[in-house]
Amino acid sequence: MGKEVKSPCVSLCKLKHEVCTGCGRTRDEIKDWKSMKRKAQLDTVHLAAKRLKALKKK
Repeated sequence: MGKEVKSPCVSLCKLKHEVCTGCGRTRDEIKDWKSMKRKAQLDTVHLAAKRLKALKKK
């Protein structure tokens, strides 16, 4: 069993177009985080980082 995936949450929750401007996760990803399997969490962390980068460019 792999290590637990650390949530990307930085406690600066504010949604903009269904994406948190603090961590980059969607509303559904935030809601489902604890029930996600490790692989899904890793994928979510990767996607959230991409979204956050795109948000900061705007």
